[in-house]
Amino acid sequence: MSTPGVPAMGNGALELPPYSLDVEALNLGAGVKAVGLELVETKNREPVRGNEGAEIWAEIFRALAAKEPYAVDFFSHVDRVREFCKTRKIGWREAAERCVVIPSPSMEELRHLLERFEGETFGIRAGSSAQTPDAALEGDLSKRGLDAYQQAYTGYAFCAVCEQEGGWVTILSEALWPSEIIRRVRPVVQRFDLHIARPN
Repeated sequence: MSTPGVPAMGNGALELPPYSLDVEALNLGAGVKAVGLELVETKNREPVRGNEGAEIWAEIFRALAAKEPYAVDFFSHVDRVREFCKTRKIGWREAAERCVVIPSPSMEELRHLLERFEGETFGIRAGSSAQTPDAALEGDLSKRGLDAYQQAYTGYAFCAVCEQEGGWVTILSEALWPSEIIRRVRPVVQRFDLHIARPN
């Protein structure tokens, strides 16, 4: 738990923080190490969206990447991604027929990308391998979407499947288990008044 409840005025009941981040190990099959992150409003369990959601997710991703380089992968609606990057002067590269990669966006650029494309499914990968083109993975992303990460994630610090519209991110990683994710994320999300929990 990150932020404990505080007594509500007058009735002695605990007032929970407005946001909750659930962190739990996922079973995606033999040999696949995955952790699910769900960011929701505490009272109604609705996904945190818009500017606030993008800001929290951006902090989470930067904390998980630590000092490692990272890249954002888009494999659908790539024309809209290109146009958005041109308008915002965000650096990007054509990676494959249907794959656009945005290498190491700044914190502000990442927040803008997360907010603008929160209705899309896209990926983020971190690690020294993210500094250079990965033709095999990027070609596979173009053909199979984010299923390609299951074959490639062991070569990275992590690969993340982002489905923010539903409040979900799936982290594929050999090194990031739930307790390590919580350790990295807790300091950067405290300013958002966020409760971190491990269901089950």
